Order: sequence, then C-alpha cells, then structure tokens
Amino acid sequence: MSLPPRTDAASADWDARLASVFADPSLLHLVFQPIVDLQRGTVAGYETLARFHTPDGRPSDATPDRWFAAADAVGRGAELEAVVVREALAVMPTLPPDCFLTVNVSPHLLTEPALSDLLLAADCLAPLVLELTEHQAVADLRPLIDLRDRLRARGALLAVDDAGSGYSGLRQITEFRPQLIKLDRALVAGADGDEVKLALVEMLGEFGGRIDAWLLAEGIETWGELLAFQRLQVPLGQGWLLGRPGPPWAGLDPAVAERLRRQAAQARLVEYVAALVEPIVVLQDGRAPDGAIGVEVDGYGHPVSLLIPYRRGADPPGHRRAPVSLRVHSSTGLREIARRVAARPEETRFDPVVCVDARGNALGVVRIERLLLQLAAADAG
Repeated sequence: MSLPPRTDAASADWDARLASVFADPSLLHLVFQPIVDLQRGTVAGYETLARFHTPDGRPSDATPDRWFAAADAVGRGAELEAVVVREALAVMPTLPPDCFLTVNVSPHLLTEPALSDLLLAADCLAPLVLELTEHQAVADLRPLIDLRDRLRARGALLAVDDAGSGYSGLRQITEFRPQLIKLDRALVAGADGDEVKLALVEMLGEFGGRIDAWLLAEGIETWGELLAFQRLQVPLGQGWLLGRPGPPWAGLDPAVAERLRRQAAQARLVEYVAALVEPIVVLQDGRAPDGAIGVEVDGYGHPVSLLIPYRRGADPPGHRRAPVSLRVHSSTGLREIARRVAARPEETRFDPVVCVDARGNALGVVRIERLLLQLAAADAG
C-alpha cells in the first residue's frame, strides 16, 4: 500500500507517530484471529494482527496498513515489522497444542537485517508461519529464496497471501513454494453463488496439492461461502463468521464448531443431493435480495414458489416468479434427481430444485449447474 502525497505537516505528523511507537513499542498491540480446520471444526492456528494506539491509550485513527506504508516510505518499514515479529515470537510458546501462528511480512523487507537477523537468531521457529504480503515488487528474488531456505531449516513455514488476485500472486506461489496458500478475499466473497470463482479455487487446490500446500480461505462471512469451500475440501478457513481478532487464544464457539462438523459431514455425501444444498432465503414479503434465490413457503413451511434472479447484468436487476416444479428429499441420489430434472417441462427444466425434509419443509435449493458439475466430477473420478 502506498501513501498519497503529503504536506510537510502531514509528514511531520507521521514522523511523530512512528517515533512514539519506536520509543514505546507497547503502543503497538497484537490481536489474534482464529484459523479453523473446516473439516474437523477446531482451531488450527491464529493470524497475528497489529493494532496501534496513541500515547494516551486511544486506538489510532489510521488503519494498520497506513502505519506500515508510512514506515516503509521513510525507510523504517522493516523496523516496524520487526516489532510485530518480535512480539509474536514472545507469545508463541503459549500457543495451544497443535496450533500454528502466522505473522505478516513484506517480501521486499524480509532480507533487511532488522527482520532477517531477528528471525535467524532463533534456534527453532516452529510453528511460525511467515505470511508474505506483497505490496512492492522484488527485483532480485535470489537473496529472498536463500533466506527462505535458511528459515525453513529453523522450522518456519511460508504462506502466500492474496492467491487468485492476479499474476503477481501466482508468481509468488511458483517462486516460493509455500506450505499455505491464502485465497484472496475477492475470490472468497460470494463464491457460493459464482461457479467461476469456485472453478478457480478448485484449480488452485489441485495445484496446491502438487506442491504440498494447503489452501486457506480468508474473509469467510456467510455460511453459504463456508459450505462451498467445505464441498471443495478446502482445509482451512478464516473470517468473522468463525472468529474475530482478539486476545490470545480464543477458541471456536461450540455452536459454530458443531455446525461446521455437521456441514462437513454433509459435504462428504457427494452421492446425495444434501451435498449440494444451498441455504434458502425464506420470503416474508414476496421479495428477495438481488442475486439470491428466494423460496416462498406456506404456513407449514412447505415451498410453494421460487423467486429466481434474472441473468447477471440484467437491467434492472430482479427476479422472476416460478412454481416449485421439483421437490426432493435430502437423501435422494444425484442420478435420480438428474433423471427427474430431464423429465420436467422445458420451461422449468433448469429451475432450481427444492430440497425438503421428511415433513416437506424447505431445507434449501440446488442449482442445476451444480448438479451437472457434481455428476461430471463423479464420472471423471
């Protein structure tokens, strides 16, 4: 992140802010966000995040990104990142068993003595994960790759941030061969309703498997997004849905953990429609959010009609109303549903299928494209 041009007064203000933190590192507080095993419903690790305060104890009015960009602009970026790394190393021995700790470092600063000497002074860096966050291009990668090997020899692992955001992210993966690949938040947001995003995640997962790297979906905020990544067997996830940054070492909410395990078990039922069901938007006023499939139910919870979004880019956006032409139980096999879909009238053949429980209550919907993709994958396997 780069700072916009500043007046002399603004530059002096940042000089004063940075000087206060270097004089009193306690003005930089660390918080930790859980990283969750999406299949087992347990905390697998934590990401270290920096929060800045003023000398009188109030939270800074500037985001952490601006602090690090300001320090980098005056040639003290490595020094500020070293403050975070030093504090992270200090708390690492208190980590819960079988957990790792990630900390952000800039590749263009990692070889600076302030950072590299600090890390190389440690006899053992496990279970530290250095998360490479690229904000500036690195002209010569050879010193960085040499340092990577020395850090790995001390037990450190590497993560690459913002995978899927462009060429630079892919270049980092091929050059550094990380153990963790963090999916870009833009790729995670709304992925449950975007087959192109899901296809890209699947491709990155296959590539990660070839280089022995795990995917981590960052910024998960909805249960629909989470279920989509569970279906793709993405092992790790992070986001406000799973836990917000806070003091060390927050556990996973028991209700969230139980739902995670239940969804993971559902996602493994690849032969059945339950693996493809998306949460429904139950309509109270006959209207559904843009882009979402709505299901109208009667007084008993039985589905009576669908609101299906118009094609993306339609002007104005909206929905068309359609009758529920196919209801299936969650234990119905995919091939049986495909046969029933093909037998529907042409005008409703590609409408979503409504999944119901034993009482006929609506549980969710299945998009026909998901059904076809799952059948194709099963045949390919």
